[in-house]
Amino acid sequence: MARVKKNSIAMKRRRNVLKAAKGYRFQRSKTEMAAKVAIRKAGAYAFAHRKDKKTDMRRLWTVRLNAFLRENGTTYSKFIDAAAKANMMIDRKILATLAEKDPSAVIAITKELKLN
Repeated sequence: MARVKKNSIAMKRRRNVLKAAKGYRFQRSKTEMAAKVAIRKAGAYAFAHRKDKKTDMRRLWTVRLNAFLRENGTTYSKFIDAAAKANMMIDRKILATLAEKDPSAVIAITKELKLN
């Protein structure tokens, strides 16, 4: 069987790895082995932090809604408890957006839940 030199394929792989690691610092952008490790870790961090971002946003909506509700004479925990008992189907994201954009709507909801 004839010998096959894999130079072009190996160079293509190397080029693609270094291209993906562009902008990294020191060896991570210049050597293939360090770049492969950096790319693998970057992917793992990106996956984990996409999940963390969802938690952070939910936390932010809670804080915004609580701040608005406290200004209007109730607390977040009382509001959420009353909303759950009333089987209200509006989620925290929508409530926080309403509190920011249309405060009268959230005030009407609190009156409907008999919190004020």
